[in-house]
Amino acid sequence: MGSRRTFLQGAAAATALGFGARYSLAAPATHDRRFVLVLLRGALDGLAAVPSYGDPHYAQLRGSIAIAPPGAPRGALRLDNTFGLHPALTFLHESYIAKELLVIHAAATPYRERSHFDGQDVLETGLTVAHAAQSGWLNRALAALPRDTAQKEVAVALGQTVPLVLRGPSAVASWSPSTLPGIDDDTLQRIADRYARDPVLGHRLADALATDAIAMAAMSDTGVAAGDSEDAANASGTVGHDSAAARGARPGGRALAGVAAYRETVRAAAAFLRRPAGPSVAVFDTLGWDTHFNEGGADGQLSARLSVLDSALRLFRQSMAESWSRTAVLLVTEFGRTAAVNGTRGTDHGTGAAAFLLGGAVQGGRMLADWPGLSADALFQGRDLKATLDLRLVTKSVLHDHLRIDSRALDDAVFPGTGNRYLSGLIRA
Repeated sequence: MGSRRTFLQGAAAATALGFGARYSLAAPATHDRRFVLVLLRGALDGLAAVPSYGDPHYAQLRGSIAIAPPGAPRGALRLDNTFGLHPALTFLHESYIAKELLVIHAAATPYRERSHFDGQDVLETGLTVAHAAQSGWLNRALAALPRDTAQKEVAVALGQTVPLVLRGPSAVASWSPSTLPGIDDDTLQRIADRYARDPVLGHRLADALATDAIAMAAMSDTGVAAGDSEDAANASGTVGHDSAAARGARPGGRALAGVAAYRETVRAAAAFLRRPAGPSVAVFDTLGWDTHFNEGGADGQLSARLSVLDSALRLFRQSMAESWSRTAVLLVTEFGRTAAVNGTRGTDHGTGAAAFLLGGAVQGGRMLADWPGLSADALFQGRDLKATLDLRLVTKSVLHDHLRIDSRALDDAVFPGTGNRYLSGLIRA
């Protein structure tokens, strides 16, 4: 396994990079395509989520947290002769078989240090060094996104703060689950009446109430009442609209507190995205992936988190209904983790990582990995999976082929420094 191998399988799969624009901003009917970005903050262990069980060095490096090969009790869910998925990722495995999941490995941003703060900054700005911009790549992409003229905002952030990736000159909506008791309808009406003639507050309050109504409708759409203790505790949310104005401190995100919060978030995301004139883009983030201690293997701390994420993605797919066929979901993390298990049965900050591209619009059922191997001389700085794919090219190609964003904008403004390079065949024609 010392030589590098390319895994990009299936018809029309090619590792060659495509060049040049194939789309004009005048192209019709692109507003029905939906894109979701999920930020896995804390550095997901890619060698746990996507174990390279066929690499001869894998089991020894991973030690007590190694995932057994397919066929063994609690073994990996087979993708091919080298890679599998963590046994907790059953929905993702079903999606891979259904050719709706592309698994990406040995990928990273240009960042090569090991600070969460700086790594997330590079991940979200799309640049090569930390703190080089105040805007995120996705916000810059929104300016070039073809849109339905009925859309107010083309993106929504789901969480307590608008993440850096969505900050910038393009206005976006925001919604977050509230930990406070809900306000009764009578009180809301009194507030709305009081500020109805205010040229600023009246408009913003009306937009906020409309946004919250969409999110709350997600509960009734799936037959779950807002007070349902299983899935929708504290379902009333706080809403807002974000623009180029000052937005506060750099967000660290917040941990989604268990299955209920995950389910509430993905239901709300689906409710926004299903609307014909609703947002085309949604973003949410999760914490809890920084597994320095007692990470576990097929079972344990990381397995439980992967299971919750997998279940939430299954629910999102169900909630999107027929819109799923026009949806792509990209799950990314700031960097990977060390190849070897550490002395506290966990892993430390690394480099090469795994990512996932999921959805009905995805040309899936394949691995995308120029695999460098896990031998001692193949590891980056002797400790990490070496990154052989720039994660920005994956993102850039999805924006181009799925959301039909003009290549000139992508090359010059969204991901400057990447040239006119694209990966072909990630999205269904």
